[in-house]
Amino acid sequence: MTPNLPHRTTLLAVALLLPAASHAASTDPTGVTQLLGQLPGNVSNQQVRAASGNLGSATSLPAAAPAITAPATTADIQAPQTRDYAANQRSDVFGANLFTGAFARDGATQFNPDYAIAIGDQIQVRFWGAFEFNAPVTVDPKGNIFLPNVGPVFVLGAHNQDLQRLVETAASRVFRSNVQSYASLAAAQPVRVFVSGFVNRPGLFDGTSMDSLLHYLDQAGGIDLERGSFLNIQVKRGNQTRASFNLYDFILLGQMPLIQLTDGDVIFVSPRQHSVSVTGLAGNAKRFEFNGQTLSVADIAKLAKPSAQATHARIIRNTGTTKNTEYYPLAQAAGINLQSGDEIQFTADKKPGTITIRVEGEHLSQQEYVVPYGTRLGSLMQQVRYSDRADKASLQLFRQTVKDRQKLMLQTALKHLEEAVLTVRSGTTEEAALRKEEAELMLQWVDRAKAIEPSGQVMLAQADNPKELLLENGDLIRIPAIDNLVLVSGEVMFPNTIALDSRKSVEDYISTAGGYAQNADTSRIVIAHRDGSFEDTAAAGWFSSTKVRPGDEILVLPKVDAKYRQLFKEVSTMIYQMALGARIVLR
Repeated sequence: MTPNLPHRTTLLAVALLLPAASHAASTDPTGVTQLLGQLPGNVSNQQVRAASGNLGSATSLPAAAPAITAPATTADIQAPQTRDYAANQRSDVFGANLFTGAFARDGATQFNPDYAIAIGDQIQVRFWGAFEFNAPVTVDPKGNIFLPNVGPVFVLGAHNQDLQRLVETAASRVFRSNVQSYASLAAAQPVRVFVSGFVNRPGLFDGTSMDSLLHYLDQAGGIDLERGSFLNIQVKRGNQTRASFNLYDFILLGQMPLIQLTDGDVIFVSPRQHSVSVTGLAGNAKRFEFNGQTLSVADIAKLAKPSAQATHARIIRNTGTTKNTEYYPLAQAAGINLQSGDEIQFTADKKPGTITIRVEGEHLSQQEYVVPYGTRLGSLMQQVRYSDRADKASLQLFRQTVKDRQKLMLQTALKHLEEAVLTVRSGTTEEAALRKEEAELMLQWVDRAKAIEPSGQVMLAQADNPKELLLENGDLIRIPAIDNLVLVSGEVMFPNTIALDSRKSVEDYISTAGGYAQNADTSRIVIAHRDGSFEDTAAAGWFSSTKVRPGDEILVLPKVDAKYRQLFKEVSTMIYQMALGARIVLR
């Protein structure tokens, strides 16, 4: 059902439709009917006549009136409840998402067998055989339906399941044979129900006697999330309370008792009493309401549904001017009481028992190992059976936490470089234009560098005793093969993989790869070893005797262009970090 619009808004829609209706009447007699058919169902004929009387005839309208080419319909005017629905959807109050407009819409009415026939209900009656009749009949104010050739049949208060029997009994007194009858409830009577108490938009709303309580609450914009109660909703008729509802039963258990509403019934939302907030490892991390003075952690756990990994509860007591924090295992949940305003967070307080380590490369053992927490590298490698091609001296260890730190360091350095590029100063207009072009090129380089993924390799070569290194969950150990190959990359003419020759120096390998490229920095060459260690010719001295090992990578770094002299240090540092952390050289 379309939510009720305010009185003034409804009359505005009527006023906009009437000029178009007058024009339609002059050209098409059915135009008025089609236009007025677009009005809301709750606009009475008296309101239409009053609006038309205030406006006068179509000929007395101002000259600007013909500019209205299309009637304004209720779809063009946003219902005020829309704002309430959006707030309900975003709220952390448990149950608030019930009221988002889904129950306010018209839908197929489901009638239960115990529904009591009321005045105004429509009943579909059919006779066939020697006498035929098929039409809906309405229960009159005396509680009767009138059937042709049968007369009045009293049905007021009869249950829906007994309706067929009443009509058959009445028909059998007139038609002795050859006439069959059938009766069913076609439509419940339309009613207008008051919604009051702590709701967003109290008022009088249209519906039927079989519409649910949620239908009317949804039309009222839902329960006031700061003041209204989800646990105590009453249906009143006069001075009597006919029923009370707890919406938590509907949300958690799917229980919604059906109640037959009549004209003038009042749905009253009581004020909220107490509430606690739930966060952390819980399926329903929401704000919950409860009645009474206290609520145990076990009770709130039934509502919040803690995750399987939750083991403890952290409780923040918001009492008076002080805030106290308490910490309990969930095994003691039944004996821990909560008070209104408390915050409870479900946490996982677990100690690692076992970890998994993956071993790849040149070995003949299993690749996945489950070992106790605290296992050391040497203890694990005793269980591994090496192959004949294994390079035991160049064991490689890759760790996710190291990769994350390398990534963070790289991103931080790139951010500083980006700031330096954007804040570089220029002395003249020509220099400013040049710096702008340089900045664009440098920012493109920064974007490329951001996509680099570090390897996360742990440097084992410089450890005092690598066998005593503690392993972490998810570590990857790679055993390389003795392949006697050397990789030469970076700023060389022909990056390539070259067979190891103990007589060759670093310069010889670079010459074999075609020599230095034009952009090469011949003063800084990095030799990265398989075990994570490296040698830098700039630090060790160009004429030092650097021995190339099997599997080494010779990285020739690019030189920083002179035009980037103000950013020379930042760019050089970035290139060096990428070469060491990811074995990648970007020009």
